[in-house]
This record gives sequence, structure tokens and C-alpha cells, in this order.
Amino acid sequence: MQLKWLNSLIQVTPQQWDALFCNDDKNADNPFCRHAFLLALEQGGSVGAGGAKHHSGWYSQHLTLWQDDVLLAAVPGYIKSHSYGEYLFDWQIADAYRQYQLPYYPKWIAAIPFTPVTGPRLGVLSSNLTDSLLPHICAALKQRLGAQDFCSVQWLYNSAQLQQNLTGQGFLARHDVQFLWQNAGYRQFDDFLQQLDGRKRKQLRKERSRTAGFRIKTLHGNELSAAHWQAVIRCYQATYVKRSGHQGYISPQSFMALADTMPGNIVVFAAFAGASEDEMIAAALCFKSSDTLYGRYWGALIDAEHLHFELCYYQGIEYCISQGLRYFDAGAQGEHKLKRGFEPVLRYGSYLFADTPLSSAITAYFQQETAHLQAYRTAAMQALPYKKI
Repeated sequence: MQLKWLNSLIQVTPQQWDALFCNDDKNADNPFCRHAFLLALEQGGSVGAGGAKHHSGWYSQHLTLWQDDVLLAAVPGYIKSHSYGEYLFDWQIADAYRQYQLPYYPKWIAAIPFTPVTGPRLGVLSSNLTDSLLPHICAALKQRLGAQDFCSVQWLYNSAQLQQNLTGQGFLARHDVQFLWQNAGYRQFDDFLQQLDGRKRKQLRKERSRTAGFRIKTLHGNELSAAHWQAVIRCYQATYVKRSGHQGYISPQSFMALADTMPGNIVVFAAFAGASEDEMIAAALCFKSSDTLYGRYWGALIDAEHLHFELCYYQGIEYCISQGLRYFDAGAQGEHKLKRGFEPVLRYGSYLFADTPLSSAITAYFQQETAHLQAYRTAAMQALPYKKI
């Protein structure tokens, strides 16, 4: 058995990689772990690959285990020189390191870039290999941590089971809260509304009515023309420039690579100012699996709060109902999702830091943070708009 670090996914075939991440019922079609998704980020320059310097601060460093020429296991990994684009943020810890004049970067993370979606972070050729291979992977990570190749190891948005297994390997457990809409077998949007209390139901209908002046259209990946994609990218970049002063994490080249390689996983909810297809003024780009819709990238050329709610939430809920999808994961953060029926759920991360004077404080911080998040989740459940039974 041989361990190899890969600085680009071109070093493995799609068949080799996808055989690890698409071989069980639960994760068989998770779009973000697929070779096509990760390679699109590399080849489009959204992350750095091949050891080249790149402005994004993400550098591909995938961990793989081989038996002769057979790929047994892999972890999508990246060397980071900052903490942007992760969403399970560690800014407080980075600040503490800076105050103590300790190096915090580079760090290695097992994650999907710019994608706070729970999914497999350890792909194995057969699930019965997990228990035997994970110690080898953790030993390799600890060896590089000891050699000061990086200052910490972080697994972000992994499964609860993997977090438990990593805790057994000496990693610290960390948590986050996200909001998830769940389909209770609704036949139409009004069935969902009927489960809300009267005041919230009235509010949602009022918000939807305020977008009546726009033409709303659902476009699947194979229906998106080059002009559509250019409009989606313009909307995405315009919103990022206004919000963050840059044009967003995903490059136009990466978007177009995704358009070419993953059209079956892409859904866009778009708003048009008029009858022409050239008048797209807002768009929410989503990905889908067999049971989940994932809201990923939003953008608009105008300032329209209710249009955001319509495209990012209500159109997605309607789509899940019409397509029989069980879940709608609309992205990280956003307490405003609560009043629109998205329930608070726990998410998971695992961390290992080089030993420093801050080690015990970090352990205590994670424990306090988890207790706070669990209390917050309990309180948030009480704020859901559903009728009390």
C-alpha cells in the first residue's frame, strides 16, 4: 500500500476517483465530490493546481492510498493560506495565534472549496475498508503536521460518523448549525403553506406577490445556452462585487466547465425583466442529487430583496415538491431561513493542531461553542413557523 499526494485531479481518472465517492446508496450521486466538479475548479483557475501559485489561496493537495495501480482511498484536500471560502470559519483561532505571534498558516483542509455542504470526505473503494485505512491516513497527516508542512489539519462538513471516527484518532470535534428544508410529502406549494401558522403563511404569500412583475423561469443544465450562462455569471459577479469587492470565488471558466461536464446536476431559477431571454436580471444556480436540491450561487443586477427570497427559497421549495426531492439545502448561515420553514440541523468538523500554548484553550473553546450551538438549535426549533401540535 502506497500513499501519494496529488496536486491535481488530472493525476487520476474520473472512473478511479468516482468509484470511491459514488459507491454507496447515501452518497451515490453527491455532485460536489465528483471528479468533474473538483476538476472544473482546478482547470478554471478557481483553485490552484499543479503547484502553480494562484490568487485564490487554495492549492490542491489530495491525499490518496494505492494498492499497486488500484486507488483504494482518497481525501479531497487543499493547502490554504487564509480562511476564506470555508464557512466553518476559524477566524477567532487565527486571531489568537496572531496575538501569540504563532504561525497559523498554511493549513491543510479536507473540504469542497467554497461549498459548505455535508458529504463524504473520505472516499473508499469498499466501505469495509474504512476502519483499516483511516488510521493510515491520519498517520500520514500527523507526520506532515509534525514536520511543520502545515500548522493544522481540518476536515470540514464531514459526516457525523466520520467525525466520531476522527475523534477516536485524536481530532477535536467541532459543530455548526445550518438550515435544511424537508419535504413532508407535499403535493404542491400550498400544502406546505397550510402547515404554517396563519401569520407566517400570509407573510410568505405577500413576499411572493411582490415578484409578480418579473418573469420567473426554471432552467435545467441542458437548457442553458451560452448566453444564459453569461447572464448567470454577470449576476453572480455583480453581487459579489457589491458585497465583497471582488468578483466571486468561482471563475467564468469553472462555471463553463461545469456546464459542459455536469448539466444533469444543474438547475437555475432565473428572473427576467421582460419577455426576452437577454433580460435576465437575477439567478440562483443550484445543484441536485437524487434526493436533495443544493442552493449554491446567487446573483442579481438589481437590488431586490423579495426576488432573492423567491429565487433562492420559494422556487427551490416548489421544485423539490414537484420533483419529489426530500431535502433543500439552501447553503450556509441565514437565520432568516427559519421563518421560511428551514429547520436548524447540526453540521460537523474535525480539527488537529500542532501543540502550542493555545492547545488547551482551543479544546475548551470548541466545547463551549458546541454547547452554545446545541442550545441555539433548540431555541431555533421553537421559532419555526409551523403550526404547533
